[in-house]
Amino acid sequence: MIMLLVAPGTVAALFRRDSEEIQVAGKCEICGKGPQFGHNVSHSNRKTNRMWLPNTHKATIQVAGLSKRVNACTRCLRTISKSQG
Repeated sequence: MIMLLVAPGTVAALFRRDSEEIQVAGKCEICGKGPQFGHNVSHSNRKTNRMWLPNTHKATIQVAGLSKRVNACTRCLRTISKSQG
């Protein structure tokens, strides 16, 4: 087993390709909401690992008058549509 110890906040630097960060599936580009981890608990109280992904969608939004394609969670899309009137 190989263990890699890094300082907090430098994990993204490990996944760069040509000085560009790789997009993580299931992560909101607006609020930063990402996967959450927990356990499935059976009737016999066995705990197995599981993961919850945020409900993300590719959408085109207006940022400073320019159209930008983002991967955003539905909560952010709803907030943006409410604030635009």
